[in-house]
Amino acid sequence: MCSKRLLILAAVSATLPGCNTTYTHIGDDAAGLGEAVRYDAAIQTINPAPVYTAQDAQPGDNGEVGAHAVKRYRSGSVKAPEAVGTSSGGSGSGGGGPQ
Repeated sequence: MCSKRLLILAAVSATLPGCNTTYTHIGDDAAGLGEAVRYDAAIQTINPAPVYTAQDAQPGDNGEVGAHAVKRYRSGSVKAPEAVGTSSGGSGSGGGGPQ
């Protein structure tokens, strides 16, 4: 009976090393793991001290336009949106249906 238990224990012990993985320690991750998340966060982070050239739009460039729009809104004289039409002309023929 004891030899049977010993035989089972030896068989189980022989199969356990097959359960080992490449990464045996916590933190032994692949070098690029999480790089996409860090990249996405970096490109969406606003620069707290931007440098503007003379050709770039400066902060507040459109403030005057916005102020006029707010004034028109508050006085009730909002500009009506322009109607956009589609082009007309030409006719297509649809085919393929039963006649």
